[in-house]
Amino acid sequence: MSMFHRLPAPLHRAFAEGRALKIISGLQNFDLDSVGRVVRAAQAGGATYVDIAADPRLVALAKRETHLPVCVSAVVPTQLAQAVAAGADLVEIGNYDSFYGEGRVFSAETVVRLACETRVLLPDTALSVTVPHTLPLDAQVALAEKLVEVGADLIQTEGGTFSQPQHAGTLGAIEKAAPTLAAAREISRAVAIPVLCASGLSDVTVPLAIAAGARGVGVGSAVNKLADEILAIAAVRSLRAALDGVVTRAIA
Repeated sequence: MSMFHRLPAPLHRAFAEGRALKIISGLQNFDLDSVGRVVRAAQAGGATYVDIAADPRLVALAKRETHLPVCVSAVVPTQLAQAVAAGADLVEIGNYDSFYGEGRVFSAETVVRLACETRVLLPDTALSVTVPHTLPLDAQVALAEKLVEVGADLIQTEGGTFSQPQHAGTLGAIEKAAPTLAAAREISRAVAIPVLCASGLSDVTVPLAIAAGARGVGVGSAVNKLADEILAIAAVRSLRAALDGVVTRAIA
């Protein structure tokens, strides 16, 4: 059976080609105007799919605004199930960064438990799980392997939240992305399912994520913090061009 068998059909090719682009509105972003702007920018800019908070109202909004697959994020399995009932196409346990500021971290055991509970509730829905960057790198790899065993379809990395770039410009962008790039490299070498590299990425570093072994990238703040929709569309297009350039060069 294909590793993509639970993924929505539009995502199959993007992950197979290593060019999946997920635009994230934010786990705790329940503002209808903000989420709508991010979703519209994702579609107009050429994203593969969108990731919104697991709220039926937001799912309904996203379904009105885009034909792209809609992923919902939460750390409460029942919220994910409610969002799928409202029309969400796939689910994500993760986008933990909003909790780190509150001092809440997620152990490997907690993440595995959440994944198992979600799989029981949603046996036929594609499940993505973020591996917390607060774990040592070897523990991240071990957790990813366990998540595959319990039914995850995608593994997402993170790491940009606490990284402190020492330089501006391109060098600073690479410094910011270094933790999630390292996780993508190590985890992608250990699991057969696709790895989505996320957190702290930009058009400078998304090609590095693919080179590290990721099959796609997830980008949030570089888009969702832009109040101007035209600028948000431009940001997504820049990310799309960076990813497509990697694929084009690889084929050539």
